[in-house]
Amino acid sequence: MEQDTIFAMASGAGRAAVAVLRLSGPGAGEVLAGLCRPPPPRRAALRALRDADGAVLDRALVLWLPGPASYTGEDSAELHLHGGRAVIAAVAAALVARGARPAEPGEFTRRAFLNGRMDLIEAEAVADLVDAETEAQRRQALRQLEGALGALYRGWAERLLVLMAQEEALIDFPDEDLPPEVAEAACAELAALRGAIAAHLNDAHRGERLREGLVFAITGPPNVGKSSLLNALAERDVAIVSPTPGTTRDALETRVVLGGVPVTLVDTAGLRAAADPIEAEGVRRARAHAAAADLVIAVGEAGAAPGDVPPDALRVANKIDLGGAVPAGALGVSAATGAGLAALRARLAAEAARLTDRSGPPPLTRARHRAALETASACLAGAAAAALPELRAEDLRGALRALGRITGEVGVEDVLDRIFAQFCIGK
Repeated sequence: MEQDTIFAMASGAGRAAVAVLRLSGPGAGEVLAGLCRPPPPRRAALRALRDADGAVLDRALVLWLPGPASYTGEDSAELHLHGGRAVIAAVAAALVARGARPAEPGEFTRRAFLNGRMDLIEAEAVADLVDAETEAQRRQALRQLEGALGALYRGWAERLLVLMAQEEALIDFPDEDLPPEVAEAACAELAALRGAIAAHLNDAHRGERLREGLVFAITGPPNVGKSSLLNALAERDVAIVSPTPGTTRDALETRVVLGGVPVTLVDTAGLRAAADPIEAEGVRRARAHAAAADLVIAVGEAGAAPGDVPPDALRVANKIDLGGAVPAGALGVSAATGAGLAALRARLAAEAARLTDRSGPPPLTRARHRAALETASACLAGAAAAALPELRAEDLRGALRALGRITGEVGVEDVLDRIFAQFCIGK
């Protein structure tokens, strides 16, 4: 399939002023030449696009991007068409008639990876950048696309290759005693590498939380204004509000943005001993949502006892417009009048920023990366405990393979290059 010439829309679907159609593959130049006179490389030119009978399909801005200096690394072209559906359909039919085929989902980025234009982490970042809902998600995806995370992992792989080269030298040349300081330095480097990976894994899932979004559960006794608070934070009517206790039976969810982080607010059933089986199920689900949430917003009434509140919950005293006192450590608000809501939003934004702290090294963003790094860490632990160089080398190879699953494969030639360069083997 990599030998096919493919095309797809690179702009959104629907009626628009301009629609961008992307073409890539070994036959891209021939296909383009069948539509129009190709412009000079990397220079936009206005061209009349024609079908096989010479009929004009559209007057389009055309870009010719010969490989390997293109997104996919292949010969590529872009057609900036008028955005009518009939125009797009006619040009697509002409491309198929000249031997191109519609691309599969993600096929352009897949080819970019296969042709060495990006590693797997950067390829995943392309999808994250397209899906980014907030400014914080955009910055994280762009940082990953620019190679910050891949550079970190490649640096670890380079250090692993040095350690592997030393172990291979011990295996291949057992009679050649290495200086003791070399062995000591290798042990220190192995420990340092294990520590770096462990610190990277111990990040409280901040990158994954930002990519996927946080969950804040609103809990508390019945009739304290949880649903009113949800509506106020969402700035729209999400939940039914009633003075009758127990109105909310099931969890209601709505998506908001707090501090540049996507957050799902979950309104839950009032927490109390319920005889009604439906309400009791709602209370059970409320407790389950609270246990799984990134943050619990424990709502009570101003002037009332705080009740059973989780120790790390954000306490909110609602209905301050009725004159009740705000308990120590709680934020006083009125969902009815809006008093205190600005301070609450600011506090929630600060909590969202804390949970997705974006300072320091680039964070893990996917469970796939985390699983591979946990495997690498386990292999390094095995290498540190191994008594023989053969066993250490095998564990180091396992760690390197695990890193390779994140960024791309590491071949045996890389190890051989290290061996010959550092130990002059074969001279």
